[in-house]
Amino acid sequence: MKIYLATGNLNKKREISQVLPEFEVVIPKDMGIDFDPEETGTDFYQNSMIKAQALWQEAIKLEKEPPLIMADDSGICVDALDGAPGVWSARYAGPDFMKGRPDGSKISQDEQNRFLIEQTTAATQNGAPKNGFLYQNGPRSCHYACSMVLLVNPSRFFIAQETMEGTVIDRIENARGTGGFGYDPIIFLPQFQKTVAELSADQKNAISHRGKATRAILKIIQNL
Repeated sequence: MKIYLATGNLNKKREISQVLPEFEVVIPKDMGIDFDPEETGTDFYQNSMIKAQALWQEAIKLEKEPPLIMADDSGICVDALDGAPGVWSARYAGPDFMKGRPDGSKISQDEQNRFLIEQTTAATQNGAPKNGFLYQNGPRSCHYACSMVLLVNPSRFFIAQETMEGTVIDRIENARGTGGFGYDPIIFLPQFQKTVAELSADQKNAISHRGKATRAILKIIQNL
């Protein structure tokens, strides 16, 4: 069975394909679709739905039967920063541009990582998070969040949202690992004593926000 995945991110395609080996996961580029919807949502679910609906409009032109569409939106949420950068994680450009630069340009991932560490340190030194006792991983506590949509048709869809808890490392020099992508080298998992980027692909898929959401969607597909 073919599943259209609403992303241009090859890392996301790789991770989701690993969890769904029995499916043919294709992204818009694979099918010659020009795909760059404006993600105007203020939470992960809204953006995942925007992407799913946009891809449906294109994929339906290519298939004899209504296609299955999957879309996810995800990001890192730091408790000391009141959950930021959150939905703006891909566009985050430091404390002056929490929701991205006005001209839409992006900074490198290395710069994003450095900014996030420094901003977290500054916030914790100023006493954030105020209710830090709620967070199991202390004042530098954070979590990845993933909202995933399975769109059967515009009137029938399912949603799974999952998290992976961790903590932001205290110095960029302590970034470790070459696996994963994005903020993974600076997110430490106490239960493994490793950063996310140090996990194997199977380890990450077993516990990650995206892996858990994908498996929840798989159960829904199996029962359609």
